[in-house]
Order: sequence, then structure tokens, then C-alpha cells
Amino acid sequence: MIEDDGISAREDDGGDRAGRFGRRAFLFGATASLGALALAGCSPAGMSVAEAERVYGPRPNERFPIPAVKVSKINPKYFRRTVRYDSKEVAGTIIVDPRNHYVYRIEGDGNATRYGVSVGRAGFLWSGDAYIGRKAEWPIWTPPKEMIERQPEAAKYAGGMKPGLDNPLGARALYLYQNGIYTLYTLYSTSVPETIGTGVSSGCIGLLTQDMLDLYDKTPVNTKVIVLKA
Repeated sequence: MIEDDGISAREDDGGDRAGRFGRRAFLFGATASLGALALAGCSPAGMSVAEAERVYGPRPNERFPIPAVKVSKINPKYFRRTVRYDSKEVAGTIIVDPRNHYVYRIEGDGNATRYGVSVGRAGFLWSGDAYIGRKAEWPIWTPPKEMIERQPEAAKYAGGMKPGLDNPLGARALYLYQNGIYTLYTLYSTSVPETIGTGVSSGCIGLLTQDMLDLYDKTPVNTKVIVLKA
């Protein structure tokens, strides 16, 4: 069950409801221009702008130096934060809430880390249980044959796109498996903040790069992932 105010019914937000691409274009299929979202002075019961600029600051020591996120392009409700979250799942479990554009990592004791995400566009949403079958830093992206059929311009990467900031998977990827088989879906890092809170992909789940770095480091192979119905 999902509450009408856009917060998962499992989540207790402390009673505060008041504040309640170049190469990437063909991967995500985004066709509409996305307007920038202006920041208020601080996010409701969350990060101040100064804190967000620190958390989403540059990562110069990566293999490919990661620039700072333009936090002015993100609705503050999608900033990373710790929330109360009612779940019987074990600590470390990842829960994807595509309707509200959040990913939760269960921390235990009724808490979860919440990340804002982009999800699949209309016709590409899915739900069910999976697990992390593989992890990769600065992964190679290879479009599946189904994508090449839909978007022939992706064919030039049939042999794989080399890692880098232009790679659609970005700095990190967590690959979702079911019964030992790769589902073709991933949790990936995006450097396009305007996509957070939208449906733009072919079913994959995008986190801001700095959020993905945080989640990736905490997530071992075989971690359970639950994708809720939209």
C-alpha cells in the first residue's frame, strides 16, 4: 500500500509531511525536456543546501574524476537521508519503490537509508524479487539485442562501450539476477541529476553517482532486492 502523499506506506517520516545526453539519450529513451527544480533553503527534515553540496561534491580520486552534482537540479526530497521504515527484511536488503522514485537500504532497528532514483519509463516498469548477482566498478556497457532492435543507433556498442563518464552505467553497477540468470536490469550511477524522480530508462534504476558509491560499498553480492509494484 502506498500513501497518497508520495511516501511509501512502510515509511514513517517522523510525522513531517509538510515538505512532503549525448550517448545516454538512446539508452534512457528520454524524449521530453526536464525542467530544473529550484532548491528551497533546505530540504524538509533533511539536508541543508550546504550539506547536500558536501555529500554530492566531486570525487577527484576516482579512476575517472567525478564532478560535483548540481544540487539545484534536484528536488530536495530526493536527497539521501535516513528514515524510519517498517520492514521485516534483514539489514542490507534493498527495496525499490518505483512509484515514489526511491530506493531503500534496510539498516535495521526500523531504519533505512533512502535514495532518490530514476526508474523505467512507461512500458518498462517491472516488479518482483531479485538479488545482486554481480558488481562492477566503471563497468563496460553492452546494449542487449532487444534494445538494438528498438534503437538501431545502439548497434555500434554491441561489442561494449568502454568505461568512463559518458558510459550510461557510470561509475558503478549492481546487476540484478533471478535463479542464476541476469535479468538485464541494473542499479546504476547517473550523472544527470534532472532524471532523478522521473521514468526514463528501459527498466534499470538510476541513482546519483555519489549515492551509488555509498550504496555500492555497502552491498555485497547475493544481497536481496525487492522491486515493488508501481
